[in-house]
Amino acid sequence: MPTTFTPMTALLGGALIGLSAVALMAFAGRIAGVSGIAARLLPPFSHQEWRGCLAFIAGLVAAPVVVRVATGSLPPQAIETGGILLAVAGLLVGFGSVWGNGCTSGHGVCGVSRLSLRSIIATLVFMATGFATTFIVRHLA
Repeated sequence: MPTTFTPMTALLGGALIGLSAVALMAFAGRIAGVSGIAARLLPPFSHQEWRGCLAFIAGLVAAPVVVRVATGSLPPQAIETGGILLAVAGLLVGFGSVWGNGCTSGHGVCGVSRLSLRSIIATLVFMATGFATTFIVRHLA
């Protein structure tokens, strides 16, 4: 399946992700790792901390709504697999986030920018896994 590369939207999206990661670190002293933020919504949580975590997750959920309102449409997306494979993939991603003590946003965006060796290694591992999976799905399956 061919993909369309849109460099300006990719550049804008990357800049916004970087800006939000810096803002969260500057104003809250927190790493913008989505798995860690989502995990802090589960008990036990401090009374004040859960509000900021909920606001962060709500912003992720609201983003497509904002795009729809601003542009009148959403980018086309296609999921070409069944629910069982999606569930297995989600469980594997969740397991990897727990096992790797963070996710792509925490390690890849925040950790690599801080030159954390652990984050650099984690990012290399999940990127290599993603490349291999894509190759297998597109060429060998």
